[in-house]
Parts: sequence; structure tokens; C-alpha cells
Amino acid sequence: MAEDNLRKLADLVRTPIVTEKATLLMEQNKYVFDVDAKSTKPQIKAAIEHLFEVKVVSVNTMHRPPKKRRVGKFVGYKPHYKRAIVTLAEGDSLQNIFFPEV
Repeated sequence: MAEDNLRKLADLVRTPIVTEKATLLMEQNKYVFDVDAKSTKPQIKAAIEHLFEVKVVSVNTMHRPPKKRRVGKFVGYKPHYKRAIVTLAEGDSLQNIFFPEV
């Protein structure tokens, strides 16, 4: 049963975001991830601590509104997503995971 729980936690975190703004946040020991829209802050914290073996201090989340897109006369929306900004404890880092030494 515990192994099933760990798999669910791993599925919550989809991708890390590496944009200019996210890279500037890395200097403050904050990392940005796309996460499942239904996930909660304690679940995100547990998932990051389990996946990367670091200590998470805080989790800030934001729901991004779906953007309208059209193809010809048809109007649709891009998928809804949620982002999490995770602050790590002093001394912990994910720099070597995102930017490995060449």
C-alpha cells in the first residue's frame, strides 16, 4: 500500500519549469514545477521531498487560467494547469539536477 502512495506522489509533479523568471528564482533557492491541478500543498511538499531527497520549507501555488485558442472558426482552450513554487531549506539545492556539469 505504501508503494502505491509513493507512485501517486511521483505523478503529482509533472515537469520543472526553466524560464528566465524561474532561473532568477533559483538564486533564492526557489524552484518552479508544473503540478497536477487537483494536488494540495502538503501533497506537493511530500512529493518533492520524496523525489529529490531535499527539505521543503514552503510551497506557493497558482492556478493559471486556460487560454483561448482558435483554429479557423472553432474556438477552444488550452489545458488548465497549476504551478508550484517550492522553497528549499538552506543548504539544499536542485541546481545539479536541472543543470548538470558538462
